[in-house]
Amino acid sequence: MATEAIQTEPVSRIGMVMATIRQRIAARTLVAGSKLPSVRALARSMQVSVSTVVEAYNRLVAEGAILSRPGSGFYVASQVAPMELSALEPKLDRAIDPLWISRQSLEGDEAVLKPGCGWMPASWLPQQVIRKALRTVSRGRAEALANYGSPLGLPPLRQLISRRLGERGVEASPDQIMLTESGTQAIDLLCRYLLEPGDTVLVDDPCYFNFQALLRAHRIRMVSVPYTPTGPDIDAFAAILAERHPRLYITNSAVHNPTGAILSPVTAHRVLKLADQHGLIIIEDDIFADFEHVPAPRLAGFDGLNRVIQIGSFSKTLSASARCGFVAARPEWIEGLIDLKIATMFGGARLNEELMHAVLSDSGFRKHAAALRVRLERARREVGERLREIGVMPWIEPRAGIFLWCRLPAGMDSAEVARLALASGLVLAPGNAFSVAQTAGAYMRFNVAQMDERVFDILQSCIRQGLLSPSTRQ
Repeated sequence: MATEAIQTEPVSRIGMVMATIRQRIAARTLVAGSKLPSVRALARSMQVSVSTVVEAYNRLVAEGAILSRPGSGFYVASQVAPMELSALEPKLDRAIDPLWISRQSLEGDEAVLKPGCGWMPASWLPQQVIRKALRTVSRGRAEALANYGSPLGLPPLRQLISRRLGERGVEASPDQIMLTESGTQAIDLLCRYLLEPGDTVLVDDPCYFNFQALLRAHRIRMVSVPYTPTGPDIDAFAAILAERHPRLYITNSAVHNPTGAILSPVTAHRVLKLADQHGLIIIEDDIFADFEHVPAPRLAGFDGLNRVIQIGSFSKTLSASARCGFVAARPEWIEGLIDLKIATMFGGARLNEELMHAVLSDSGFRKHAAALRVRLERARREVGERLREIGVMPWIEPRAGIFLWCRLPAGMDSAEVARLALASGLVLAPGNAFSVAQTAGAYMRFNVAQMDERVFDILQSCIRQGLLSPSTRQ
């Protein structure tokens, strides 16, 4: 009878049960040694026959994914597949997947156009200053070339960062600053230090898409707050804190990614007041600081590094190849982070730190940064004008930064435009990659430093194709 039932049960249902179990194993909901739901319990929950679950379990045993223990049940095998971020939630369209955008941008060769990426072309970076710094470091002490660095980081660089933070209204002593290998690693360490799997974290909507990928890797629940030209929507922010009780809020205060918006002092004070009332910790990502003509309000400055932790790096204005970032936080948190840094990467990246210090100490870097701000201001204006000519409208006129957050012509789906553009060697950044709530399908982020005539031609062609497609006309 069981055999007959399996033959009449659609094979797709067996595959559905197998896919569900594989997804739970990949997401670590079921870890090695965990007992699987009983055959009858899983059949009830998935609304399939018992024989379907039996066959699915037997096939998974044959694959080596699970084990059968007669009289006891089925268990996850010890040798489980590596975690797959894509398996942590329902499958997304790869055109709006943050990891897809990153991989296309990072893996594409020089012929690929990348207005969807988040960095500047090499020709926009201070190459001569970097070459000079490399020569300086190469002639230095052998320890800088060969030994582990201090877990806290190179003292002269931390002192320099302390002064730079002070120029933006953030008071942090060198002992409150720990160096990391990047801004992303800084957030990763903070997530490890402050969060447990299943905690809730608040992000902006839209927000930098790698925040989402990183939080998924930590098994964190995300909730998003709409972002306005002056900061998060305060009424929505207050409601989320009262209803969802997030542990952390991760944001860009100065130059927001992807919108280019700048936090207003009024909104900053309201955010901090609500954070204090609800015990919220804030991570302020400030990696675009060198793009500003005049420093915008910093949550860390108003807060005095009490509830706010500030992180930064030099990948946007100096080099994405020489990895170096930092965390500025309360002294007791820095102590805990030092131990965590030792556990995860042992010592500091001494060579990169020496190089960063040599570059930032060179007067040529300040001259480069000043010229870069002027160049970006001109590029934002010119790119904005060109985009308007083809019906792509900037959301705001940013006062700093490399991004324009734009609305496509009515009826256009930015994911569809990105798919069309990729066939022509153009990597774009469609809006829903930045939106936890998936409400930004009509938007797209453009990097003004990565735009040239070919980008506009391909983009215009893709928009025309999209407007002529049957799905758009409907």
